[in-house]
Amino acid sequence: MSQKKYRRTRAKICGITRAEDAQAVVDAGADAIGLVFYEPSPRAVTLTMAQEIVQAVPAFVTVVALFVNPTVKEVRRVLEGVRIDLLQFHGDETSDFCGQFQRPYIKAIRVRQAADVVASGLRFPDALALLLDSYKPGVPGGTGETFDWSLIPDSRKPLILAGGLTPNNVAAAITQVQPFAVDVSGGVEAQKGIKDHSKINEFMKEVNPSDRS
Repeated sequence: MSQKKYRRTRAKICGITRAEDAQAVVDAGADAIGLVFYEPSPRAVTLTMAQEIVQAVPAFVTVVALFVNPTVKEVRRVLEGVRIDLLQFHGDETSDFCGQFQRPYIKAIRVRQAADVVASGLRFPDALALLLDSYKPGVPGGTGETFDWSLIPDSRKPLILAGGLTPNNVAAAITQVQPFAVDVSGGVEAQKGIKDHSKINEFMKEVNPSDRS
């Protein structure tokens, strides 16, 4: 298989907890924001927080809801209460579970070997993309650590690269992996759950240097 080359790398800024951070993401030119609906995460949001945040997100910027092994009821409650464009599943969910909500979804994979990516592409044929994150035992994501990008095989399914990305390494990551998109959370924070707007701007400039003014 050969991986498609993309004209522009998309970017999602995840773990948004404040409306002003969502506005900064939009102003910086990111394609998507991520809202974490996983209570153990320091970046988790309530339904009320999410509703306020989404008010700062205009058309053509995707709102992504991240879940880790949720119940059907938990997902439906969010979908009924907040504008959500895309679902992201970070746990041990099955393809049938992910596909039942009448929303497109992406599936996160914690990469230990190339076979993880290949097998996941087969297990989740309806996923719009696979999000590749660092593997750390007992941690579903947000480790702030990179993984060995040489493990990533060619893929016909779009790949989203995550795991330890920062303004300092994202350009090298894009050059090596050539992903459809990149996903960052801790790498653009002042502290967990609070984004650093200058870091967001620097990150986006490194993702798409041609957009620099």
